Amino acid sequence: MQRTRLNTLADVALTRIDRFFSNPWRRISLILIGVLFGFFAGSALSTTAGQAAEWDIIAAGFVLLFVEFVSRIFYRRERRSLFLEVLNFFKIGMIYSLFLEAFKLGS
Repeated sequence: MQRTRLNTLADVALTRIDRFFSNPWRRISLILIGVLFGFFAGSALSTTAGQAAEWDIIAAGFVLLFVEFVSRIFYRRERRSLFLEVLNFFKIGMIYSLFLEAFKLGS
C-alpha cells in the first residue's frame, strides 16, 4: 500500500486509540459498555419486532445470522482486536437480553 498522508494519519490514530485502551480499566469499561448496549439493543429489538407480530421471524433470522457471523470471526482469530472483543460482548449482552425477554413471556 502506498504511504500517503491519509494512511499515515489513520495509522497514527489507530495506534493512539489502541494505546489509550491498553489500560485494563479502560478496556473493561469499554467492554461493559458493549454488554449494556447489547442488552439495550436486544430488548429494543424484541419489543419493536414483537409489537406488530409480522417481523418476528425475519428479526430472529437476522439476529441468528449476526450471532453466528460474530462468533465465527471472533473464535477463528488467535489475536483478537479490541473491536472484536467489544462486538463479542455486544453479542453476549444481546443474547442475554433475549433470554430474559423469553423468561418474562413464559411466566
